Amino acid sequence: MANEGEVTSFLDTFKIKLRFWGVLFLDNRSKNLQALLDLEITRLERRKIIESLVVSDYCEGPVDDEKYEERKLWIFGKSVKGQDIYIKITLGIENSNVICISFHVAEHPLNFPYKKN
Repeated sequence: MANEGEVTSFLDTFKIKLRFWGVLFLDNRSKNLQALLDLEITRLERRKIIESLVVSDYCEGPVDDEKYEERKLWIFGKSVKGQDIYIKITLGIENSNVICISFHVAEHPLNFPYKKN
């Protein structure tokens, strides 16, 4: 588990890279597209949700990516229209867009170690 400073640093880097290079959403995964339909949100709204991530949304990470060893995955959660959304993101590779691997309704309860009640 990352400490709050590490999460802040990751999010700062992620958001700078997102603004410069953009984000690639892996919409070839059916549950990611289904989330847009179920939540009745647009792709632009999804991007704004990603841009709004803060330390208290942190759940887990960094964890190794099974497919690409050089990438580290970070898991966050956001409440959207009363549903907890599971969000898995990575910085991707250098000089390229950030990647949102997962954006769907959480299949299990999410743990928020830095969320204040």
